[in-house]
Amino acid sequence: MLYAILAYHVEADVLSWTAEEDAAMMSKLLQAHGRMKGLLGPAARLGATRKARTLRGAVVDGPFAETKEQLLGFYVLDCASEEAALESARELQRVNPKAVYEIRPVQFYLPGAPVTEAPGDDKSG
Repeated sequence: MLYAILAYHVEADVLSWTAEEDAAMMSKLLQAHGRMKGLLGPAARLGATRKARTLRGAVVDGPFAETKEQLLGFYVLDCASEEAALESARELQRVNPKAVYEIRPVQFYLPGAPVTEAPGDDKSG
């Protein structure tokens, strides 16, 4: 089962890190990634929130960074269970304790393949 781990952090804090502090955090995160061997799929660090734009119908708006934490990156993991995905998020949290990690099942779409529901999906709203 695929799970996304969405990584939130106070962007101003992250942007205040020196190049050395950022490199040290990335080094620790890369070590955590190594401990997730066999589970970790694509991961991405997103660009600055101030560069984000939102498309709503024909209106392009943004950025919207009124929240305390901003979405700064994400991981995709292939885990046998939700508990395994949670343990992977705990590994990231041990390395970066000020970040917030959201874990969600992912539906993977392939052209021409049938679409299946992710666990926990409910169409009731």
